[in-house]
Amino acid sequence: MKLKTALLGGVAAVMLPLNAFAADLTLRFGHVGAPGSLFEASADAFAECANGKLGDRAEVQTFGASQLGKDREVLQKLKLGQVTFGLPSSVMSSVAPEFGIFEMPYIIQDREHMKRVQAEMGEVFQDAAMSEGYRIIGYFENGFRHITNNTRPINTPEDLAGIKLRTPNGAWRVKMFQQYGANPTPMSFSEVFTALQTKVIDGQENPYAQIASAKFQEVQEYLSITGHVYTPAYVLVAENQWQRLPEDVRADLETCGAETQDFVYEHAAKLETELLDVIKAAGVEVNEADKDAFIAASQPIYEAFAAEVDGGGEMIEQVQALAGGS
Repeated sequence: MKLKTALLGGVAAVMLPLNAFAADLTLRFGHVGAPGSLFEASADAFAECANGKLGDRAEVQTFGASQLGKDREVLQKLKLGQVTFGLPSSVMSSVAPEFGIFEMPYIIQDREHMKRVQAEMGEVFQDAAMSEGYRIIGYFENGFRHITNNTRPINTPEDLAGIKLRTPNGAWRVKMFQQYGANPTPMSFSEVFTALQTKVIDGQENPYAQIASAKFQEVQEYLSITGHVYTPAYVLVAENQWQRLPEDVRADLETCGAETQDFVYEHAAKLETELLDVIKAAGVEVNEADKDAFIAASQPIYEAFAAEVDGGGEMIEQVQALAGGS
């Protein structure tokens, strides 16, 4: 009995320090990014910042590659409290119509332009998110999107005729590529590689960081540099779950949402150069598309957004006005 008591006491003594440093809260961050993606680097940088500030009050754990669900599933799990943070991008245009502004082709010129839009119009997007039960605590990015396919190089919109092209689950991206003459096919990101490999679809459109990390260069022949859309990504929480967190925890998390943005933008810009080389090295044929032709073909999308979204025309004007000085 004495020996057993002594052993138990020894175990307790060993375990005490572990328990003493265990976080009170585990906060799960789910995203769709593959290993090596910008999303992975962004979420991990946010977690590193947060965990450094939170100490033993809470711990942020990241789960990429759709481990906690695809974008729509994560949006649902946020409200159920099964996931704390998500990192949606294009899908937000189907959550609230205001986010469709970022689906307008060529409306965001560069990251400095995006920072001004965020500074001047952030309240518009926060209100839109809040109206659907969410809160934005940081702006990251998915990046500037380009087209890959196995049919032909894409120089003008006419070259997209008949091409079955995967798009995210967002209404405006579908309308855009219908306008360009493609056959857009909404599909979850995690399904794209297999769909390309088995020729269910001909191509897809994504930033280099998503193309390379998902290894699309292994199953695609052509990359056409279109830069047709810049997609922000949002560090998103459910408001009902957010308000349950201690105030000091919320403050630290919001600080990290803001502080991590600089890392994200710098890392994204670096990847644009490095990963284009990776894609070329895989034997993918690369061409610069005629952006003026795409811009000219995009006017009906702007007209539709202005007509269908309350205040859409004013939003377009405001975003375009903030492009000056980029």
